[in-house]
Amino acid sequence: MTALTVPPNRIAQYWALTKPRVTQLAVFCAVIGMFLSTPGLPGWQRLIAATIGIWLLAGAAFAINCLVEREIDSRMARTARRPMARGEITVPQTLVFSGVIGGLGMWVLYNFVNPLTMWLTFATFLGYAIIYTIILKPATPQNIVIGGLAGAMPPALGWAAIANDVPMQAWILVLIIFVWTPPHFWALAMYRRDDYAKSGLPMLPITHGMKFTQFQIWLYTIALVATTMLPFAVGMSGLIYLASAAVLGLIFLWYAWQIYQHYTDLIARKTFAYSIVYLSLLFAALLVDHYLKF
Repeated sequence: MTALTVPPNRIAQYWALTKPRVTQLAVFCAVIGMFLSTPGLPGWQRLIAATIGIWLLAGAAFAINCLVEREIDSRMARTARRPMARGEITVPQTLVFSGVIGGLGMWVLYNFVNPLTMWLTFATFLGYAIIYTIILKPATPQNIVIGGLAGAMPPALGWAAIANDVPMQAWILVLIIFVWTPPHFWALAMYRRDDYAKSGLPMLPITHGMKFTQFQIWLYTIALVATTMLPFAVGMSGLIYLASAAVLGLIFLWYAWQIYQHYTDLIARKTFAYSIVYLSLLFAALLVDHYLKF
């Protein structure tokens, strides 16, 4: 029998289209929003339905992102193994997959959560898949700043799912993720600058240089730490969150200062990794504080 290359598992290929690690962080922030929206515990049936619906629509948006950027992904070492970049999944298959899971997500949210959450999540889908991916990302080095609103929406979606409302507190959480996004993503873009130069995308380290990007990361990190004080300032969190946000913020500031004054690719890589841990722990601290507030 001749040796044959066994194709990768088809389910795994479709799973990869949804960018599961990024989706997990987004859904985690949405779930935190669900818990913060009520003084007690949210109803478990609605919590589960909202989580599934938001997850499905997020996955659909990321699948469209993979479709639109398949040629760009194929030129970058970081993304060259994605299924569409390797030609393992066709354009029609991706469109059908995105349409099916996105449609299913909307159906779940409309029927088992509420119409507000469905429409907000659908608007977020359009913001990421269309406005950011197709229009902004290839057009301006400020793509990640302007388009960051779509990626920042999960806490508002989660809040709307339980409360059927999006009050000021939910938008504060959105603002935190919005301000977090530039230093998070530009740290990646800096140590992956050769990749992005090949991609043709106008990323800030390529268009404005490393020194300018280093300074921008420092400024945005200062703004981020200030923004994370808002939950305590408006009374939606207590001392547990305040202490956690201060410690986590000081660590982030140290990383940003190292990038600004003593840049190496290693410190940028560590900053990117820490930024993910930072956001996860910050929102976890919000949750703990919500139930143990003093």
